[in-house]
Amino acid sequence: MLTDAIEAAAAKVRVDGPVIDGRAHTFAFGRQLDVRTIRSADFNDGQELTERAVAAYIAKYATKGAETATGALDRPLKFVAELAQLDISDHARRLIRTAWTLGARKELEELRLRARAHMLGFRGHFSTKSRRYSTTLGALRDARSEWRRAQAAAALPEREADTTYVLAHWVFAGTGLSDTEAWLAASVEPAPGTEGEPTHA
Repeated sequence: MLTDAIEAAAAKVRVDGPVIDGRAHTFAFGRQLDVRTIRSADFNDGQELTERAVAAYIAKYATKGAETATGALDRPLKFVAELAQLDISDHARRLIRTAWTLGARKELEELRLRARAHMLGFRGHFSTKSRRYSTTLGALRDARSEWRRAQAAAALPEREADTTYVLAHWVFAGTGLSDTEAWLAASVEPAPGTEGEPTHA
């Protein structure tokens, strides 16, 4: 039933896009759709279908897809010329360059495509989430932080309840500029009253 629902939705869903050069664009799924039902036999020798097994299975293929299909970068670009030096596929390079080029168009500026070109123009996550059906990334982060705190506390030796441990300390690093820094600053900024005078090397 879920497979039928996915196929029906993919065939019918349409999203109105921007009007570019007087032409309205509409976004829809393409003709290729691969829906596969996950069964117990898909796991290690038919192991029990637990939440942990499902999460590991999904994480494996989500990560694999992110590595091989998109090739998105982990940081924004400052200049499109940087693409020539990056170790990415030609396909990913074309997608990033297209997002960068479209980002220069006035009618698309609200999409901030240049700021997101390294992510192929996409600003979201690879998966969708539902507060009613599932959980949120914030809840997962909180649970992970709590688990790490518990692990760290378990690794510490027993201590009395009113003992305070200091885990960090301050060190005075100094003030002002060093002699070299002061010389460099003086050579960059002209002396008062000499702003209009020519500089001789």
